[in-house]
Amino acid sequence: MGTLRELSVSQQIALLFVGLFGLLTIVTVVTVARSVREREPDDEDSFDRFVRDLRAVWLATVLFWIAWIAGAAVSTLLFGVLSFIALREFVTLTQTARADHRSLLLAFFAVLPLQYLIVATRHFDLFTVFVPVYVFLAIPVVSAFGNDPQRFLERTAKIQWGIMVCVYGLSHAPALLLLDLPRYADRGAFLVLYLVLVVAAAQIAQELASRWLRRRPVARAISRSFSWRAWWCGTLAAGFVGALLYWATPFKPVPALVMGFLAGGAGTLGEFVMKALKRDAGVRNWGGKASVTGAVGLLDRVAPLCFAAPVFFHSVRWYFGV
Repeated sequence: MGTLRELSVSQQIALLFVGLFGLLTIVTVVTVARSVREREPDDEDSFDRFVRDLRAVWLATVLFWIAWIAGAAVSTLLFGVLSFIALREFVTLTQTARADHRSLLLAFFAVLPLQYLIVATRHFDLFTVFVPVYVFLAIPVVSAFGNDPQRFLERTAKIQWGIMVCVYGLSHAPALLLLDLPRYADRGAFLVLYLVLVVAAAQIAQELASRWLRRRPVARAISRSFSWRAWWCGTLAAGFVGALLYWATPFKPVPALVMGFLAGGAGTLGEFVMKALKRDAGVRNWGGKASVTGAVGLLDRVAPLCFAAPVFFHSVRWYFGV
């Protein structure tokens, strides 16, 4: 660990990407080898889902690498594009009316770019209240000018929630790149990677635990796999992974464990909430055949991050008092 800390920032991040691409290459080779084997129909579905997720991880890693080379400004722009696509998926699969067009235009072409502009300029105090205060007050006002009182509260709440998850939540990830932490200059990429890895660890551990443990669903109509036992397994796994990665963060092992625990737990709860929204919309995934956005389930993949990123970001700010 001492040797790793003595490396320059560029050397540390280069080593990080060598490890990531190397691990993904090994997993891909194993996956290709397994693809030639015959499988049961249930195993075939699980394998196809794993292949799709692996492709998504490859794409995310390549984009993350390009963003790091290009700098924090391009990284922020990249997350802004992801927010746009995720919000588009969300709006496409939720019911809105013609009277909501003004609010949707405001969300896509004013709120979203302004939120990421505030991130890029590091006005973090305004960044934390812009959406939940000013935007949440503006959306119903703009919707009221549509002159349609039918299901007004329901329609307004859907737009507000879409902005909250797809724009406000996800914008906290690039904000980590721009935090000015003590003795941690230019290492924001490690914090983003830390967040992604602990959230992924929580998701994987919870999924495995839900298969191995006796299922006691908390809300069977929403998810047959979500139980408190599985959630605790996933959250504890996230904390363990977070503690192992302490060397890449400004934390010591115990705070790194706690941060991983908080981020992983928030991410899995976020996925559970999005499952409820999917059930309400009558779809299995946000990028399924019902979608006309052209996206392939992006919201499914970023939903845990949308919930975990704000919790992690504000926990880091509170811990360091910045």
